[in-house]
Amino acid sequence: MKAAVYYENGDPDVFKYEDVADPRCHPKGVVIKVEAVSIEGGDTLNRLRGALSSRPHIVGYQAAGEIVETGSEVTDLKVGQKVTTVAGDGSHAALRAVPARNAWSLPEGMDVRIAAAIPVPFGTAHDCLFEFGRLKAGETVLVQAGASGVGVAAIQLAKRAGARVFATASGDDRLERLKALGMDEGINYSDEDLVQRVMQLTDNEGVDPGRGFRRRLDPAEKHSRAWLSRTRLDGGRGRARTDAGGCVHDDGRQPLALGSIPGRGDRHRPRP
Repeated sequence: MKAAVYYENGDPDVFKYEDVADPRCHPKGVVIKVEAVSIEGGDTLNRLRGALSSRPHIVGYQAAGEIVETGSEVTDLKVGQKVTTVAGDGSHAALRAVPARNAWSLPEGMDVRIAAAIPVPFGTAHDCLFEFGRLKAGETVLVQAGASGVGVAAIQLAKRAGARVFATASGDDRLERLKALGMDEGINYSDEDLVQRVMQLTDNEGVDPGRGFRRRLDPAEKHSRAWLSRTRLDGGRGRARTDAGGCVHDDGRQPLALGSIPGRGDRHRPRP
C-alpha cells in the first residue's frame, strides 16, 4: 500500500510517500480502506520529536473509511461498513488496522471527512466535562481555547447537556462564530481580564466546577489566562491542584478550566 512515512524526526520535509507492507488484521481487529484523516496536534509533535514505533513510521491518530477485513473474533462490525477509527499511529496510509473496539460505525450518509475528526476532540471534551468535571444541567462551564478542536466539541456537548457555556478565544471574530455552536458568553482573553470577566458574569460565584476560589495572580500580569491553565486532577471532582499558581480553593472543588487535563492523556492510544 501507499503511505506517508518518515524514518526520523524533523520538519515536514522528512515525509516520504512510499510503498509499504499492508497491515495485518488482528483476530480482534479490523482493517479499513482510508478515505479521510484528521491531522491532530499530536501528529505534528510526533513527527517533530516523538517516538517512532517502527521504521518507516506511519503517523496519525484518526482516520475514517470502509472496512475491508475483520478479524475472526469480531462480531459487531462487518466488511463494507463505514467507520471512524483512532489509534496511536497508522492513519496516514491507504489501509489501516485497528482494534475493533477503536472503530465506530457511522450513521447512514455521514460524511467521512467529518467523522475522521470526531474521536480525539469529542472524546477528550466528554472526559473533561462529564467523567472528570461531573457537569450537570443548569451548571455553568468555562471552555478555554473555545475555537480549538476540543473547545468546539466541548461547547456543543456542554450546551446539549443543558449547561450555560462560557468560552475564551483570542479574537472577537472567533467568538462570534462560536455562538452558533452553543456558546452563551465569550471572553476575548487578548484584551479582557479573564478572572474578572468570569466573576462579573457569575455575580462573583465562579463557574461549575470551580466555585469557591480566591485569586492569587500577580497584579502586574496583563492577562489572567495562566490562572486557568495547566490543570491536573488528583481524582474526581473533589480534589485538584494547579501548577500555574493561579488559584486556591476554599471548598475543595476542582478548577474552572477545560484546558489541560492529562489524567487520561493516553486514552486515544489504545492497544489491541
